[in-house]
Amino acid sequence: MDIHRLLIFCKVIEFQSFTKAAEALGLTQPTVSEHLRALEESLGEKLVDRLGREILPTPAGKVLHKYAREMIQLRDKAVQAIDKFKGDLSGSLYVGASTIPGTYILPRLVGSFKASYPSIQITVKIGGSGEIARKIVDGGVEFGIIGARWDEKKILLEEIYSDELVLALYRGHRWEGRESVELEELAGEPFVLREGSSGTRMVTAAALEAGGFSPSLLNVVAEMGATEAVREAVKARIGISIISWLAVREDIERGSLCTVPLNQMRIRRPFFLAQRKNRELSPLCSAFLEHLRSEAR
Repeated sequence: MDIHRLLIFCKVIEFQSFTKAAEALGLTQPTVSEHLRALEESLGEKLVDRLGREILPTPAGKVLHKYAREMIQLRDKAVQAIDKFKGDLSGSLYVGASTIPGTYILPRLVGSFKASYPSIQITVKIGGSGEIARKIVDGGVEFGIIGARWDEKKILLEEIYSDELVLALYRGHRWEGRESVELEELAGEPFVLREGSSGTRMVTAAALEAGGFSPSLLNVVAEMGATEAVREAVKARIGISIISWLAVREDIERGSLCTVPLNQMRIRRPFFLAQRKNRELSPLCSAFLEHLRSEAR
């Protein structure tokens, strides 16, 4: 079984498109189609269904995809092991991260790691904590950094970084300059939240409940799918929000946003290194995790 054809097949399934798979692989669409046709012919099974513009795996395709991905990962581990034996690291690493660590922590760490190993390629897939947890379980990424504890028996969690959630206001808000805000005062204010699966939202809700305030009392005027969108919504005076200090630090320093403490409450948010239980890591992944832990210390 040609591993190059398996790689093409996996890309088609990943992108659900022949065109996008061809672009990612640097091939033409007819070439991708021909390799997939040859793979189907060699196995005597149809592997994908073409439903309009969407490409989905057939039942046989789903079975093959699981093993094909494992074979490709094993090949990559072998190549990386030989490179490491020769004193170098190369290859590709797929990492997952929820919004805050993926935007404000990992880029710097990837940059410093690549300074030592310039031939590697690291792809960071950013999504909600739940989405990243699922990618870790199904093998889409080797590990992730997420912002909430996830109730998943197949995942190991290790606290590695931390952040603080702060009450962010637009400039000119009537609370600007106050020493603190009582939790019950939040009930009457237009409020901007992240989407339901967001780690930031989960941590915020848990902290408010622990302080005796029900999140259901918030006057939610908008829900956003990204922290950057929440940040811009506050700057646009749509409402206030409880948001990552890492996300608004530059805005605070520039004076485009301000913060006011919540009375007798600090919301610390840990970030967790999440890994699939019993999964053998590639040499590249092991080296990068060593770098992460070293930087965290």
